Amino acid sequence: MTYDKNHALLETRIPGLPAPKSGKVRDVFDLGDKLLMVVTDRISAFDVILPSGVPDKGKVLNRLSLFWLDFLGMKNHLITADVDQYPQELQAVKEDLRDRSMLVKKVNMVEVECIARGYLTGSGWKEYQKSGSVNGIKLRDGYQNASKLDEVLFTPTTKAAIGDHDEAIDYAQTEAIVGAETARLLKEATIGLYTKAADYAREHGIIIADTKFEFGQDADGSLILADEVLTPDSSRFWPESSYAVGSNPPSLDKQYVRDWLDSIAFNRQPPGPELPQDVIDRTREIYVKAYEDLSGLKF
Repeated sequence: MTYDKNHALLETRIPGLPAPKSGKVRDVFDLGDKLLMVVTDRISAFDVILPSGVPDKGKVLNRLSLFWLDFLGMKNHLITADVDQYPQELQAVKEDLRDRSMLVKKVNMVEVECIARGYLTGSGWKEYQKSGSVNGIKLRDGYQNASKLDEVLFTPTTKAAIGDHDEAIDYAQTEAIVGAETARLLKEATIGLYTKAADYAREHGIIIADTKFEFGQDADGSLILADEVLTPDSSRFWPESSYAVGSNPPSLDKQYVRDWLDSIAFNRQPPGPELPQDVIDRTREIYVKAYEDLSGLKF
């Protein structure tokens, strides 16, 4: 295991196991009949993995995903997150894995990322300003930045390799990739899960502007919720107290890091710069606040 000076976990290696498949934040170990998913403290911005980690970020993401998997009640890929129940070959590193990992079933991942938008912001707002539509869905006139949409939109994207950008696709393209029946199920699940989570979050003072879900299919072809769920890395969380239509509300995610990078005119190409300690500390506070506000639990 590789930690930085702040004891942020940057890289995982487990003796006796092959190197993991690494994403921007997660390292996935193939255990044969199941997978070990480890959430590191890496942070990326503008599709660039930064050299600095954010201490405890991985634990926040993992705990929040576990909270939502339980709350949403949809069939999912989780086997256990109790490190004491992990296989023998993981016991030597179980304290490194505690609170930041889960054992999951192997499923056939669906080759689109499923995004639900309840509010018009980010790339959706930019597209609406140009064309009056989002992902090919024509919208009425009169929306402003951060407006609540009349109905929740299903706006899927392709899955890009690390360093590349996901590409927005319309519903017809989604059907072409996964088939008409799976596309219908993905849309229903995405909007249903988002609505349930957004209603809950609003009662706890947080607006979920948009979020990304990933799904797999088990052996009988039924849909399974997989990967991270409703975390600050996959969602836009706005404190309701500071929400106002017409401007970008402050968000409980890595926007603070993006803003700092913009302030130093970062060219959005690797390698990224080291983050100052105050930016790291503030980002950790933001992630912990998101977890505590949503789960009702102390971190």
